Amino acid sequence: MSGGGVVLVSSSIVRPVNSSQSGRTKIHLTPFDLSLLQFDYPQRGLLFSKPDSDFHLIISRLKDSLSLALEIYFPFAGRLVKTENLEDDTVSFFIDCDGSGARFLHTEAKSVSVSDILQPDGSVPDFLKYFFPADDFKSCDGVSLPLLVIQVTEMKDGVFISFCYNHMVADGVSMWSFFDTWSKICSTGSCFNYKPLVLKGWFLEGIDYPIHVPVSEAERSPPSREPSSVPITKEWIFHFTKKNISDLKAKANSEIASSSDLEVSSLQAVSAHMWRSIIRHSGVSREQKTHCRLVVDLRQRVNPPLEKDCFGNMVYLSSAITTVEELLDRGLGIGSKVGNTIVIASSPRFEVYNKDFGWGKPIAIRAGPSNSINGKLSVFQGISEGSIDVQAILWGDVIVKLLADLEFLEHVTIA
Repeated sequence: MSGGGVVLVSSSIVRPVNSSQSGRTKIHLTPFDLSLLQFDYPQRGLLFSKPDSDFHLIISRLKDSLSLALEIYFPFAGRLVKTENLEDDTVSFFIDCDGSGARFLHTEAKSVSVSDILQPDGSVPDFLKYFFPADDFKSCDGVSLPLLVIQVTEMKDGVFISFCYNHMVADGVSMWSFFDTWSKICSTGSCFNYKPLVLKGWFLEGIDYPIHVPVSEAERSPPSREPSSVPITKEWIFHFTKKNISDLKAKANSEIASSSDLEVSSLQAVSAHMWRSIIRHSGVSREQKTHCRLVVDLRQRVNPPLEKDCFGNMVYLSSAITTVEELLDRGLGIGSKVGNTIVIASSPRFEVYNKDFGWGKPIAIRAGPSNSINGKLSVFQGISEGSIDVQAILWGDVIVKLLADLEFLEHVTIA
């Protein structure tokens, strides 16, 4: 691996401390899980200041604590198994929690500084994609690849710890829970007093497992050989301060006050502001429909509710739909109201700035290049209290127009 000044130092497999306990759990996959067969491994990364300790000792400590964390979150150390159903020419999948382990990459980019990543104008540098592991891994690749890959990059004055994971195994709630446990074990050196992992329980009942999947849906889609004429996208970080969000909420709530008793949340207000502003500069005709695809966490929405921290993939995609005309003409409130019952997966509700591996808390979070499409918004908790960061992937001309849009910038803080 080499690119963007990033050099591979070592690659290894980290197994749970008791990896000999193979086959202790076989996890069946639900229809929600299997719908993600062609989905890229989600990628996230945290930026830290560089510790004073010898970095080889840091790497050793990270790997030792990862082994302990994988003993608790054992599905991440398993492998995807595909079986053929000859009677109907289909295939089935399950997770074999066999302790095969997670991939751990140690890389260096000693010419890169923290300031190179934290661009003052909010732009995301192109080289950052090399700080993330396993680009172009898809869920269906889990039959031959690890379900979790970690990359730790030593920089000139910082450390970037990134990860990617098979989305059929876990969602954001489960992944950040794992990351929290790993950081605490690394910081304290102890893995005691952690509760056993809670799986999906009754949610798996009433379905005839294993589910049969047509072979065509289970195989990796061939890459397009057609030359791309799609405009080039850019990535940008838009920061919403606590006051920015308060003003947006007040505006949205005042606009829907006569038609709804519901109060617009911070996430809804920010999402609606981004949605309206992007569509305004996308050249879409006013008669066309526009939709915002969002991810819903099912844990507390099913009956009876599941445990809030139960492990697995418990999300599905939902869409908020309206016309461009209605979205633009009826104000911020309509964008908030349309998305009233939905939640964004990359959520500011995920606490990311408390992940301390023993040398301090993160100073930034970034999403990796997987699943990169125009219009993708990754929404994160901001580093300052009550703030939200949105990492947007948009056509370059749309970014330029947003940065010149006074109505948009009125509620956004750049740098």
